[in-house]
Amino acid sequence: MKNIRTIDLFDFNLEKGKKQEHIALSYQTFGQPIGTAPVIVIHHSISGNSTVCGRNGWWNGLVGENKTIDTNSYTIITFNIPGNGFGEDYETLIPNYRDFTIRDIASIFWEGLFYLKIKTVFSVIGGGLGGAIAWEMAALQPNRIENLIPIATDWKTTDRIIANVLIQDQILNNSEDPIVEARYFANLFYRNPAYVNQIFKRTNLEISSISPIENCVLTNNKCRISGYRLMNHLLLTNDLMRNRRDFSSIANTIKANIHLIGIDTGGLFPADENRITFLKLRKIKPNVFYHQIDSDFGQDAYLKETERIAYILTPIFKSKKIIIRNKFNYMMGNYFMNT
Repeated sequence: MKNIRTIDLFDFNLEKGKKQEHIALSYQTFGQPIGTAPVIVIHHSISGNSTVCGRNGWWNGLVGENKTIDTNSYTIITFNIPGNGFGEDYETLIPNYRDFTIRDIASIFWEGLFYLKIKTVFSVIGGGLGGAIAWEMAALQPNRIENLIPIATDWKTTDRIIANVLIQDQILNNSEDPIVEARYFANLFYRNPAYVNQIFKRTNLEISSISPIENCVLTNNKCRISGYRLMNHLLLTNDLMRNRRDFSSIANTIKANIHLIGIDTGGLFPADENRITFLKLRKIKPNVFYHQIDSDFGQDAYLKETERIAYILTPIFKSKKIIIRNKFNYMMGNYFMNT
């Protein structure tokens, strides 16, 4: 697969005390070569992958040449969550998915960055599951991230998410058509009712007319069952405080600027939880900011509302570009003065 590389990790110690003999961590890079520009790490969510921009890029509205996250100015690194089923190598799948936690994935991503000789990053950003991994990366290495940007996510799971995960896990392990039926449930859980009705615009109220809805759910099914089991399970393990002190103590160690972006209709991670987190953080940190997007797209808003997200992110990434440009001009000025 074009532009995809793999880092092999061996004898990796998992949080639950087990050891994974081999983990294939695949990744892609976009923009400037590693070591020549500030690094941005972007995480995919449950049904995503490392192709964040370019052909089939799931965030083309934000990432690319002269876009908000400008590949002319930054090095963008995107890891695949190991076992997510991206690509054609079935050996990379993880059947023992219940052994893994979000903290393990965050640790694996740090191992990947250290392997690439990257010690600090300008930003870690992700939506949904990817944002929860971003939180864990910041907690594991609180001095290595300049900007933490979790979108449509939270640092903890909720009873509602636990119920959703357990129902989907039952479907995935007992259904005759597991992914299709699990995605039926997930699409209704993640999406705002107004968005669902807006998609189909069904006028015929007869039950026999639901085929467009079925077709939409089926054509959006892009993940293998093994990968989807793991992605779903990881949501169950989202708890920044597990075997640690309270949230405020953890957050107080994180040096990054924290930009929380909530979605008012988020079915998976409601904006109310983000606002509560913001209020807690404001008591202990001056460099925390809350942004909210009002949208009918529900959990999909971070993928659909790219213009609104760009409006929020532009000041963060533009300021760094100005610093880089001024530094370059200063260096060139010194060069011409000394020649």
